[in-house]
Amino acid sequence: MVWYFDWFSLLYVLVCEAFMKIFINEKDVTPVRYKDYSFKEMLGKKNGCLAGCRTGVLIYTQEEYRQNGVHDDQEGFFVLSGSGSAMVGDKEFYLEPGVCFIVPPGTNHSIKKDTSCSCIKLFFFHAAV
Repeated sequence: MVWYFDWFSLLYVLVCEAFMKIFINEKDVTPVRYKDYSFKEMLGKKNGCLAGCRTGVLIYTQEEYRQNGVHDDQEGFFVLSGSGSAMVGDKEFYLEPGVCFIVPPGTNHSIKKDTSCSCIKLFFFHAAV
C-alpha cells in the first residue's frame, strides 16, 4: 500500500483555521435589507466555501411574487417559520415549517408569505452543478 499525503488539503485546512471563520452564529450576521425581504449570508467564500457554495437565511414579508431568481447553480430551501407559497418554474406549492425544496439551475423561482403571518423565514443553500 502506498501512502499518499495531500499537501493542498492540509494547506487549505491550515489556512481556514488561521484566517477564516468556518462557523458563524446568525445573531452575528448583519442582514441585507430590501423593501420586501432580507437575507443573511451565513457561509460563503470568506468562510472557506468552494465552487459557489453559499448558505444563509431569507425572510420574506411580501404577499405577492415579486423577485424572480434565476441562477447558474442549484438552490435548495428549507422553511424555518411562517407559511406561504413558492413558484418554481410553472409549479406552485405551499410552504410551511419543515418543507424542503430544490430549484434546478436556470429555473425562475419566487417566494411569498401568507397574509396570516408576518413573514416566512427560510434557510437557503447554493451548490455548484
